[in-house]
Amino acid sequence: MKQEVIRELSTPELIERLEEERIQLSKLKMNHAISPLENPNKIKAYRRTVARLTTEVVKRNKEAAGIKKDSNK
Repeated sequence: MKQEVIRELSTPELIERLEEERIQLSKLKMNHAISPLENPNKIKAYRRTVARLTTEVVKRNKEAAGIKKDSNK
């Protein structure tokens, strides 16, 4: 999932999508532990997607709380 698509999602959709991606990632890891996946790079892609979604959720929470990162440091 690309960053542009993630930014377009509403916050509730983002949280829901994050939960779905985490579940899918855990299923992939479990399946890979039992029998090797045909394409193990899928795990890396899901892990990065989860990280992107998590980053966006944290960013939105900080913005909602009024905390902005000082870009001059």
